[in-house]
Amino acid sequence: MPIPDDVTGDEIDKSVRQELMSLPKTLAEDVARNLVMVAQLIDEDPERAYAYSRIALRLASRVAAVREAAGFAAYATQKYSEALAEFRAARRMTGSVELWPVMADCERGLGRPERAMAMAGEPEVQKLDKAGQVEMRLVAAGARRDMGQIDAAIVTLQSPELASSSVQPWTARLRYAYADALLSAGREDEAREWFGRTIEADKDGATDASDRLAELDGVEFVDAMDEEEAEGDNSAPAGTDSGAAVPPTGDADADALVDEDIVVVDDDDKR
Repeated sequence: MPIPDDVTGDEIDKSVRQELMSLPKTLAEDVARNLVMVAQLIDEDPERAYAYSRIALRLASRVAAVREAAGFAAYATQKYSEALAEFRAARRMTGSVELWPVMADCERGLGRPERAMAMAGEPEVQKLDKAGQVEMRLVAAGARRDMGQIDAAIVTLQSPELASSSVQPWTARLRYAYADALLSAGREDEAREWFGRTIEADKDGATDASDRLAELDGVEFVDAMDEEEAEGDNSAPAGTDSGAAVPPTGDADADALVDEDIVVVDDDDKR
């Protein structure tokens, strides 16, 4: 699978490059370039990222960073059994516990939420950093929901991190999961509050909290281009003389509205 000429191994993380130093120089460069492609594509084109990860894996299966990258690429394409195997291999090589939450989430993906819950109670969780512990809490709550235990999922998410007013990298996802669980439990007013608090923390738009909140408030977003096309289709109805003048559909103000990207019309879900 070809790699663009402008992609070099220099873009790889320093810690990964350190691991690759055990390989011959040319091989290390080839592996690094494939790993760069995995990192660049995993969000926008996970299938291609997966393909590049398999190449890296064939070239250097004894490098922990390669096994980890292959695991994440498999995870992104919902190949949970394969992802779990790669994560386990990486963990054996490094002895690190940082992959514990995503390993537990793979168990969920395989339809084994009970195993994910068991992992949430293992000593490894106490060795995780704060971000890892929050991630494990999210996975555990998801496992509870998988088992139909929505109230238990809500309790699982209640934590000092959720109550904190400070914004951390995990804050938006934690608040979103809590809001979604509340909504599933029929606690709509509380869900609305927490979707609002999610928006405050979600500066990058990583969640769809704003859409969920608008939905709760009965606001429908309509694409103005779709409306314009629909009006165009109805401007000359069947049976109208093709030579007849078509009556105007609006004034200058209405035309200006069509130029807007979105028209708002009033009208009356992981981890």
